[in-house]
Amino acid sequence: MSDAVSPLAQPFPALPAIAGATPRVVRAGYKDWGRCDLTYVELDEGTAVAGVFTRNVCCSSEVELGRINVAQGQARALVVNAGNSNAFTGYRGREAVEAIMDQVAAHLNAPREQVFVSSTGVIGVPLPKDKAQAGISAAFDAAPCSWEDAARTIGTTDTFAKGVTASAVIGGATVQISAIIKGSGMIAPDMATMLGYIFTDAAVSPAFLQHVLSAANTRTFSCITVDSDTSTSDTVLAFATGKAGNAPLTGFDDAGADAFAAAIEQVCRELAHLVVRDGEGAQKFIAVSVSGAISDESARIVGLSIANSPLVKTAIAGEDANWGRVVMAVGKAGQPADRDRLSIGFGGTWAARDGQPLADYDEAPVAAHLQGQDISIEVDLGLGEGRAMVWTCDLTHGYIAINADYRS
Repeated sequence: MSDAVSPLAQPFPALPAIAGATPRVVRAGYKDWGRCDLTYVELDEGTAVAGVFTRNVCCSSEVELGRINVAQGQARALVVNAGNSNAFTGYRGREAVEAIMDQVAAHLNAPREQVFVSSTGVIGVPLPKDKAQAGISAAFDAAPCSWEDAARTIGTTDTFAKGVTASAVIGGATVQISAIIKGSGMIAPDMATMLGYIFTDAAVSPAFLQHVLSAANTRTFSCITVDSDTSTSDTVLAFATGKAGNAPLTGFDDAGADAFAAAIEQVCRELAHLVVRDGEGAQKFIAVSVSGAISDESARIVGLSIANSPLVKTAIAGEDANWGRVVMAVGKAGQPADRDRLSIGFGGTWAARDGQPLADYDEAPVAAHLQGQDISIEVDLGLGEGRAMVWTCDLTHGYIAINADYRS
């Protein structure tokens, strides 16, 4: 975790304990830093699991095995290593992950396929098996910790711990959700966050949990970007321990299923926003709203073209109401657009309508809006009913400084 805290940081909320999920943290020493860097969460038998993963084809062994193991639907443990991504490390990296899975599975007397492992940090350095083995052995005996401790432990260049909570009523039973995430750079929507973990005491079938998480991902994690780079390790896992006592959810026809799905999506959206708010070097949180597209997916692609544009992001960093850069980003998106129907605004003030600047456009309210920390860009393509929201941050000198010195 960085010493300098993002100006967009949010305080860590009070996350409730989740029955059947016990977090512990220890220091394995993956990097030369004086803090914990290994998180271990033990899960009771019968815990359902679902996951979404990076689409980066140079992904880590942790991601490859996670994709395979999530299909069997059950989980007994989660191990997260910070400081070393263990990606692009060949057979040695895979051996390290399998050794972790075997060690935890033996401890729990559980199938190794029910042990999920994530790693984050520098690419190209094999995870040291001796440090992993010693760290996990220590974690077995460590005292349970708070979700905030777990959130801090999984961080790398993060400047603040990130957590979200929500609840839902299912057939008279109130279920709790506690979630943590890490992410600050190498963020782009091709799954699209870093490492995120959602824990709930709800009873949910693995298939329905996967359906709910995948749907939420499409509208949340897949709509954020910091720098257009997709990580080799991106993973979001949801664990449902079934301890709340509700009738198990198996589909949207079940009572309370809609409320549960809405709560999961709310958690995912808030987690995604926290990642953007901690974007490396970020000074401003930017919401891009696109309407009037031929479809929702087309609107999302246009929004991401705007959000990923270095010219747009630097203009926002400089508080410059240069809406011509937004025009450029719309035009390069590769989606249907009509210059003569395009409208662009900032903070609710339209600068251009139907393909041309407004005759009475007053830049003063736009300039005032851009001086704030929360910025909105509105685009109406004027073609159809498609709409989307995309979230990003500005691009500052701080991003360059962080990533120029990342391995030091």
